[in-house]
Amino acid sequence: MRRASSKKTSSNSTTSTNSSAMDLFRSGKAATKELERIDQLFYSYSNESSGMIDPEGIEYLCSDLEVEHTDVRILMLAWKMQAEKQGYFTLEEWRKGLKALHADTIVKLKKALPELENEVRRPSNYVEFYSYAFRYCLTEEKQKSIDIESICELLELVLGSQFPQQVDLFIQYLKTQIDYKVINMDQWMGFYRFCNEISFPDFNDYDEELAWPLILDNFVDWVKSKQS
Repeated sequence: MRRASSKKTSSNSTTSTNSSAMDLFRSGKAATKELERIDQLFYSYSNESSGMIDPEGIEYLCSDLEVEHTDVRILMLAWKMQAEKQGYFTLEEWRKGLKALHADTIVKLKKALPELENEVRRPSNYVEFYSYAFRYCLTEEKQKSIDIESICELLELVLGSQFPQQVDLFIQYLKTQIDYKVINMDQWMGFYRFCNEISFPDFNDYDEELAWPLILDNFVDWVKSKQS
């Protein structure tokens, strides 16, 4: 009886192993097919000569997604891909982003945008996204700062919906002041921290003795002078 039981157990074990192997095979085959569809989607928008999706291709993509090319979700998509060059997506970047979003068709990608926005809006991710937005706009080699006009547009895009009053006033200040022609990463990140930590509009907990960028000291003084 024991030997019969052993044979039965061995048979079950073999069946289980074969089933697991078949599952792995099917899973691998499905992943390969998904990657093929992701690649096909890439080539439908890419430029043949450059081998990348260029600004024109991104405009076509936005049209198919039914969003404006200035929609913050396109910047979020670039963040998900970790795209390095503004206005361009490489095949590897495209694969990375769309595989993570489980989107191998334009319909699936369109449906994934709200989920992507929710992901980015999580505080743990938003700091990274906010920092990425600045780096993504550094279009020249060794560039470390961004002109005031572009910064104002970027602030409105990435932070305007979260802190509308702070962003609106800061943009007003940037457009009227004459001391700064560009903004660097330290100042950019400082303003994000400022919005999250400082009471508005009274600034009661703002301490100039702490390590704030000087531009924020000047901004607070400017707002207080307007209030008085």
